Amino acid sequence: MKEKVSAPIQEQNRLKYIALAGWIALLGNLALAVLKLTVGFISNSLAVLGDGIDSATDVVIACMTLFIGKIISRPSDKEHPWGHGRAETVATLAVAFIIFYAGSQLIVSSGKQFYAFFVLKETPGAVENIALIITIASVFGKLLLAVSQFLLGKKADSSIILANAQNMSSDMVISFSVLIGLGCAKLLHQPVLDPVVAFLVGLWVVKNAIKLFLEMNMELMDGTQDKELYHTLFSAIKSVPGVTNPHRVRIRKIASKLDIDLDIEVDASMTVHEAHIIAEEVEKKLRNSIPDIYDIMVHIEPAGHGDHHPKEQYGLTEEELDNK
Repeated sequence: MKEKVSAPIQEQNRLKYIALAGWIALLGNLALAVLKLTVGFISNSLAVLGDGIDSATDVVIACMTLFIGKIISRPSDKEHPWGHGRAETVATLAVAFIIFYAGSQLIVSSGKQFYAFFVLKETPGAVENIALIITIASVFGKLLLAVSQFLLGKKADSSIILANAQNMSSDMVISFSVLIGLGCAKLLHQPVLDPVVAFLVGLWVVKNAIKLFLEMNMELMDGTQDKELYHTLFSAIKSVPGVTNPHRVRIRKIASKLDIDLDIEVDASMTVHEAHIIAEEVEKKLRNSIPDIYDIMVHIEPAGHGDHHPKEQYGLTEEELDNK
């Protein structure tokens, strides 16, 4: 009885963490974005302006997090029998595109300044002190946001919040790089270093966007690179007496939960009731060994039955896992 009560409570706490993370990211990044964009325009610093644009995209991401929190809180229905958890994956994928766009725009803007400096022979203005001050504040602000997003993302086991935590960490590095670039530009009296740093910042943003896209695409395509998860699964199955030849095993992630399908073989002389008890024991072992399982589907076959079938084109055996 306790398990039936605790599961909804755990999910409610998860949604609260997602909402809290969304509001912290929204308010924190909104303040930083306004400050950096204002100072970037006033000081005519492309690096600070680019950093401000990046913070502005973080505001959009935070709004998306709050919106997605409402969607994934909905129960499953006839159109979505697996629930609405995949909305989080799709939203995180959208986050990757937003980050990529911001980074590519910064690269283009830097290229335009390079052209103006080297081809048109235009001289950039000197670095203003206020640009240095706001960038220092940005480094510490992004550090606090990254820590808060990481802690809340871990508690909620949320891909979009953890992705945002990674994004905040990258932003902290970006702001620190901007600070170094502006400092060098001011000390060495080389304003051209400002667009150089902006260009490198843009490359960094694009790299992180591509990495995030590949991770979410793997999940959206029902893939996983976590071999250890499969090894844990096979070990748990083999510990159940009466089970042989676990095969056609598939694990896919739905937001923070795992959906598992597998086939097992049992003695062909068993009754349906006896085989069902073994299947229930397999499910119990798996839930005790692997956290956050959404659903498990165990298909029973009589021992030796697989020999009469052609090689399956999907799912894994333990031997196939080790050979990959």
